[in-house]
Formats: sequence, structure tokens, C-alpha cells
Amino acid sequence: MATKASFAYLDDRATGRDEVHFRARAFGPDASPLSITIVNMSAMGLMARCEVDLLPGDRITIRVPVVGIISAEIRWSLGGRIGCELDRTIDLADYYELLAVMLKAR
Repeated sequence: MATKASFAYLDDRATGRDEVHFRARAFGPDASPLSITIVNMSAMGLMARCEVDLLPGDRITIRVPVVGIISAEIRWSLGGRIGCELDRTIDLADYYELLAVMLKAR
């Protein structure tokens, strides 16, 4: 059984994530088109499911509502899931509008 300390080790993000389950178009490091499902998101990063093997350090671009194209670095990849850190933090007002659109699309 995991202790509280080990949970802190596993997830040490400073901000929480919002569950969205949103299908998005993206482009991989070689500019090839990708279909991803964004599972959760914050103004600074996201986790997505992707059928293409991407590696930590790879860079992708993702088209999302309201904000348009966002660039991100893959921070981890495991079992068809990727964790991404956005190049720039999404403005809070834009983030809430983006979140509303993503949740409405479900």
C-alpha cells in the first residue's frame, strides 16, 4: 500500500488538473498529424492518450479551441499516455473559456 509520502513523489505538480476527455488534432516532432485525446489539463500542461510512440523530450503542437495552437514538450510517456508541459502558460481567462468549450464537447 502506498503511503502519503509516495503519492507526493508520484505527483508533485504545483497545480491541479481538470478532467476533460477532449479529442484534438496535433502534430508530432516530424510534423506528422496525430490524433490525441486530452484526458486532463491545466494552464501549464496536460495528459493525453496517443497511439504513436512519443519520447520524453519530443516536441508536439496541439490545436485546441479558444487558444489555437499550443506547443509542448513531452515530459513522460507510458503505455499510450503522454504528459506534456506547455511552452507557455495559458492565460487564466482563456483557460477557463477553453475548459468550458472542452467540457461542453463531451
